[in-house]
Amino acid sequence: MARELFRTPIWRLDNFIEDQLLPDTTFLTELRADIDSISAFLKERCFQGATHPMRVARVVMGGSYDEHNALKGRSEANMVVFFNDLTSFEDQLKWQQVFIEEIRKHLLQLQQEKPCKLKFEVQSSEEPNTRSLTFKLCSPERQQEVEFDVQPAYDALYEGGYCKSFESINYNKVYAQLIHECTTLEKEGEFSICFTDLHQSFLRYRAPKLWNLIRLVKHWYQLCKEKLRGPLPPQYALELLTVYVWEFGVQDSFGLHAAQCFRTVLELVTKYKCLLIYWTWFYDFRPEISDYLHGQIKKARPLILDPADPTRNVAGSDLQAWDLLAKEAQTWIHSNFFRNCDMSLVNGWEVSPEKQ
Repeated sequence: MARELFRTPIWRLDNFIEDQLLPDTTFLTELRADIDSISAFLKERCFQGATHPMRVARVVMGGSYDEHNALKGRSEANMVVFFNDLTSFEDQLKWQQVFIEEIRKHLLQLQQEKPCKLKFEVQSSEEPNTRSLTFKLCSPERQQEVEFDVQPAYDALYEGGYCKSFESINYNKVYAQLIHECTTLEKEGEFSICFTDLHQSFLRYRAPKLWNLIRLVKHWYQLCKEKLRGPLPPQYALELLTVYVWEFGVQDSFGLHAAQCFRTVLELVTKYKCLLIYWTWFYDFRPEISDYLHGQIKKARPLILDPADPTRNVAGSDLQAWDLLAKEAQTWIHSNFFRNCDMSLVNGWEVSPEKQ
């Protein structure tokens, strides 16, 4: 696949995305049906008959799960299982192991019953008392699979009725609570899954062209993983860089060309030491959290704040990982990949690595 992308003429990049990266629609239909069944199963079975009132309130999907940015072949997604009767983020930590074991028990039971349209497989863990749980849904004949990371969570948004309207002013109270608990517990960035609804909304109402560009960048990232065999920055950081570049392109360009956007993302990767990127869709500099946000954006770079969780730096702290990816990005930028048929260079957009 690396050779296929590298040998694709730059003026046919959109065709490459359409032909090579879009997931099978039949697979997505079957996937959604199976996820609905699994979610209903967990809501019905978890803690059935238990004396305490803890039950599954709802299940929300995140990551590369649907038509927005799933890739052909293999994708990764989150299944966030929200429980009722939790009152804080700290409660999530206290109950996490209990929740994981309860979910695992029922998923293994479901695996034996085999009700799914797709092949369903719960992944075993060799670590005792692990806090992670994964399962796969795959279609061997279509060579398509999605691996789900199952995560139990405190339903902070629905507990306060905050999901009714996606306006930043509605979230001040829950973000103030998040910041207080994260700093007190020294767990900044640990509770981003509680805001999966907002992560999904951040992308859901974007143009399909952006979804395809995210697919392209994720595909390039996966190629880098296969080639470099070393730790790389989180993939979500690259997705957010693509959104950031796209927003500049929408404002400043007459034609939104996939090649220009892709090149600009790679150029920002090479400038990782200067990255300072954040959004104010769901949180902003209102008095309740203003001091904390000002402190966040003064921290060491690269800094890419999670658009739904101001305590989480999506860029991570591994500079060697960024350096490794930046060298590969530099190789692509200086190759003939970004040459038109007349050998003229496709230039990127003028996008600052710092939010202005």
